[in-house]
Amino acid sequence: MDKITFREAFKAALVEALNDDSRVFLIGEDVGKYGGCYAVSKGLLDRFGAQRIIDTPLSESGFVGAGIGAAIAGMRPIVEIMTVNFSLLALDQIINNAATLRHMSGGQISVPLVIRMSCGAGKQLAAQHSHSFEGLYAHIPGLKVLYPGTIGDARYMLKMALDDPDPVIIFEHVMLYNQEAELPEKHSIAPMKKAVIRRPGGDLSIITWGGCLYKAMDAAQQLETLGINAEVVDLRCLRPLDRETILDSVRRTHKALIVDESWKSGGMSAEVSATIAELGLYYLDAPINRLCGVEVPIPYAYHLEQASLPQVAQIIAVAKQMMESAESGQGELL
Repeated sequence: MDKITFREAFKAALVEALNDDSRVFLIGEDVGKYGGCYAVSKGLLDRFGAQRIIDTPLSESGFVGAGIGAAIAGMRPIVEIMTVNFSLLALDQIINNAATLRHMSGGQISVPLVIRMSCGAGKQLAAQHSHSFEGLYAHIPGLKVLYPGTIGDARYMLKMALDDPDPVIIFEHVMLYNQEAELPEKHSIAPMKKAVIRRPGGDLSIITWGGCLYKAMDAAQQLETLGINAEVVDLRCLRPLDRETILDSVRRTHKALIVDESWKSGGMSAEVSATIAELGLYYLDAPINRLCGVEVPIPYAYHLEQASLPQVAQIIAVAKQMMESAESGQGELL
């Protein structure tokens, strides 16, 4: 089976959506003539025309608002925000309009809107372009938040999002675009709201999503050579959160390490940790551990940028420490 990149998978999903439904259109900054900031929409303007691949002025609030209006009117807009940092300029539209209209209209108004945005660090794009704000959006009732970390999810989650009657945010990590993998069959992809065990194991649960998934998988492979059988849980949908899969994993392994590129304080890792503490405390043989980004704006300098992010060596070190503490009895909670 041939390999494809994440970029190609995201693009194939867009082409399928545009071909299958005449109501679908793509709107955003540089999605047309330029071909998208990360070339995901390259060539789509020539293929589908300016009525469906729409370049906009530099006004996130304006074009997200246009997408909301189009969704209310029966269209199926895909709005691309160039980077997650710029989405903050559209928070009023996303939080006060898209996320609330079903509730505030008594169920009379649906907003079937999909918003794609690149996010994450690793390309030396500094603090204005590199953060991970998925925890912010996962906090908001009325939104669904997806974060594909595999080729299969990159290819097929857009269709799931477009089929949903409510607004869906899709995060695309910039460090994944060039990665290659074989594309699985569509029927093998889990439903949108389900977390997936990417690697089964019995000693330790590594819970992560998006751009940290490949680091967790790499770490788990290396841990196996050290006699530690780590299970990797890919959340993939951050709202609604699949708590059942998280708890099932911890019930098997009795240890939980959460790996999250964003900041620890008040972030997504805190929600996962609280879920385990509230609903699965008595499954644990060791305290929950969180490995997160350093709480600074993402630096530009490469060595500082890398130092601010969770890395494979750190995942391995923390996992080993957790195993050693549990085996010595120092980590027991009961």
